[in-house]
Amino acid sequence: MSNRCTVVGITGGISTGKSTFARRLHELAGGKLFDADRAAHRLTSEDKEVRAAVRERFGAEIFSAQGDLNRAALRAIVFADQGKKRALEQILHPRIRQQWATEAEESRRSGDIFLADIPLLYETEGEKLCDRVVVVACAQNIQLQRLIARTRLTTAEALRMIAWQMPLAEKMSRADHVIWNNGPLSVLEAQAQLMARYLTAN
Repeated sequence: MSNRCTVVGITGGISTGKSTFARRLHELAGGKLFDADRAAHRLTSEDKEVRAAVRERFGAEIFSAQGDLNRAALRAIVFADQGKKRALEQILHPRIRQQWATEAEESRRSGDIFLADIPLLYETEGEKLCDRVVVVACAQNIQLQRLIARTRLTTAEALRMIAWQMPLAEKMSRADHVIWNNGPLSVLEAQAQLMARYLTAN
């Protein structure tokens, strides 16, 4: 039985390496790749309805005089207030889900592999749209180091950001495949190669 035409959800925790893995898997396996973070960026940059909703919920001061969204300020607001974080998710998540659900169905019909890089896949019940789910995980101390290095958050802020996501252990227990990303990039590469062979096998 062929594994092609499969919709594969790729998720994990923040700074566990899921996007790096997703991009490499896409290079190796082909098909289409949907990046939820990029979709969110496009919505807040280009979608007039989304921008109006963000302005109404978070205030006009979140935008510059030229109309550019201050993403750093918005990020600081939502990660300091769980209610505001949920409010932003309520604006973005239904639209993002509709986008990738539509694209996934198009791929099913065309016979292409479809990879969906969705940070909050389980939190938004996106696994229901997938044939397989891959969770990219690592030890929390490594996750913390990577997050701080990437964002320059304090340790307390980074730990709070990690804690607001579903525990990695729960995601791993629900996954069809777990990619363990504690080591160097070469180890992640080897796992991407194995997964690509699995997805493209006849």
